Amino acid sequence: MKRFAARWLVVVGIMLAALVPVDAAEVGTDPRELIAAHRREITRHDEAYHRNAAPEISDHDYDQLKRRLTALEREHPDAAKAAPPLREIGDDRSGLFATVRHRERMMSLEKAYSEPELRAFHARLAKLLGRGDLAYVVEPKFDGLAVSVTYEKGKLVRALTRGNGTEGDDVTAHLRAIAGVPAELRGGEVPALIEVRGELYVPFAEFARVNAEREAAGEAVAANPRALAAGSLRQLDPAEVGRRGVRAVFYGVGACEPIAALPATQRELRGWLHARGLPAIADAQAWPARGVEELIRAVESCRVARDGFAFPTDGAVVKLDAFALQREAGAGESSPRWAIAGKFAPERAETQVRAITVQVGRTGVLTPVAELAPVRLAGSTIARATLHNRAELMRKDIRVGDTVYLEKAGDVIPAVVGVNRARRLAEAVPFAFPTACPECRGPVVERAEEVAVRCGNSDCPAQLRRRLEHFASKGCVDIAGLGPATIDLLVAKGVLRELPDLFRLRREDLAVLGRNAAKSGDQLLAAIAASKGAELWRFIAGFGIPQVGAVTARELARRHGSLEALVASANEASPPGDGAERAVRAFFAEPRNRAMVAALIGAGVGPGPEPRAADAGKPAVAGKIFVLTGTLPTLTRAQAAAQIEAAGGKVATSVSRATHYVVAGSEAGAKLAQATALGVPVLDEAGLRRMLAER
Repeated sequence: MKRFAARWLVVVGIMLAALVPVDAAEVGTDPRELIAAHRREITRHDEAYHRNAAPEISDHDYDQLKRRLTALEREHPDAAKAAPPLREIGDDRSGLFATVRHRERMMSLEKAYSEPELRAFHARLAKLLGRGDLAYVVEPKFDGLAVSVTYEKGKLVRALTRGNGTEGDDVTAHLRAIAGVPAELRGGEVPALIEVRGELYVPFAEFARVNAEREAAGEAVAANPRALAAGSLRQLDPAEVGRRGVRAVFYGVGACEPIAALPATQRELRGWLHARGLPAIADAQAWPARGVEELIRAVESCRVARDGFAFPTDGAVVKLDAFALQREAGAGESSPRWAIAGKFAPERAETQVRAITVQVGRTGVLTPVAELAPVRLAGSTIARATLHNRAELMRKDIRVGDTVYLEKAGDVIPAVVGVNRARRLAEAVPFAFPTACPECRGPVVERAEEVAVRCGNSDCPAQLRRRLEHFASKGCVDIAGLGPATIDLLVAKGVLRELPDLFRLRREDLAVLGRNAAKSGDQLLAAIAASKGAELWRFIAGFGIPQVGAVTARELARRHGSLEALVASANEASPPGDGAERAVRAFFAEPRNRAMVAALIGAGVGPGPEPRAADAGKPAVAGKIFVLTGTLPTLTRAQAAAQIEAAGGKVATSVSRATHYVVAGSEAGAKLAQATALGVPVLDEAGLRRMLAER
């Protein structure tokens, strides 16, 4: 408890020291102008966050900006009344969809940043309700986009964003595309009408996957999982939310008719939601508490546990457990009196930028990377962090020698979030982004519709190496023994000049591998020969077509049936279809890519829609290595392992480059992060079940 109190006090001390006292630049400023300026700044960030899904500052910094405004309003009440008012609830209506009124208003939550603030919350409730032994439930505060979904007679009829709290965007079609959200409630009696309240979010593994795909395609990356979830809902194609891995979780209820259909407590509501087929917070991710001391401990338990969550969180939500007491406590102007969000400050470290290097990706995108003085952050040592693209590097004005603030974006990916300009060295100069490819010295090109800067030489060795690595990876064609070091050597020696060269390799070509070249070369040639008959979707995924990952590749394989048909689809006169189909057509509109596929077929590559006779009836998991992590919704780890092994797969205890798939449930921790770092495909329980059923 003392450690917890000290941690809260340190966080609060930093906040108060940094943001609540009057800044030197504010001395002598008219309080009314100062308050108006803060309100304008908050409104601007509200617009970027809620309407554009493109936040410019972290949630933590935004919260502190609002706290600074509150302090100013308290110090200068007359000036606060005279200044233009501030909207209390962020408005996420985009103007892209019809708006519909909520039956019951969606409110925001009061926030607590310290133990004293949590105690004050309990004291207010105890005084209001006349008792001190109040029972609470503490649940993770998902960092996503609030949503309200209406079911009438058990059938899904409408989904709305929070909007301005009174009405929101109608995103019903988008919600129907999200895996796990039922079109019809099940599990016994259901109300005639119910608004279930929850959050749309992107799990860490999907966030890393989508950002990697966007960066490779030269598209702007999402700042965090919440921005990716919100941006996905603004896509006019509803299927995009499914392709981007958006998920839903439900934890509350708005209007309900009849109210008697609901259980009596928040704890019972979780089970009630699960029973009706709705994704809800797991019992292992919620903590009961009675009285203020247990409440403080429960919030700390949630803070500690969040490191193992597979989803983004930024705090703990404290709620009175009994719905009757919630109704008795009532609500204020913008938030309920019976709940509060205990916010967690992000873990942040300071370190120095020793160098800025520029990497060349498989599509030619030039990505700046900060080479850092190693520093511990959130349990791991960080020595490198992507700076994403030239525009982001210039916007933040990061220079070699700068002391920078480092956080983990989405608690997973190291990100440079700012510069400590007070410690900037006099000799630090703006970084000069290369005007030629750092690998091949070819021309650098820019496209008006992209933020990326690219090497325009498609024969660039760096691009070839990355394309080969992607093609041979476990999530694509899966060629054992063809790792980055071997690829680097074969490209450097001129043995591999294009992707089809893989399937033209001879034993004498592999003499460049050095010691034991004969044995390792024979093994590699055998693996390459075996890969010629790999499933069609693996080749499609291996081509690195923008917007085409493993899931979309499987669908394209089912839709087209062969490489020849896939290439021919680029010339069809029919409508271009969804975003993936358009990307495929653009890819094969390039003569170079059509020639590449023709060369592969000429070299004996022969995937097809039907399994080869030797493998007919063979389970898809046979021979694959799986690692299980976290808590699955319906299977225990022992049950999942037994099903995998019964189908011919293997279950390992640790993640390595030999792992084919990681199966992640709730509270997945280090193994999930390792899978993301190594590029190992991640499945949820539904994905595992589909794979177990495949032949």
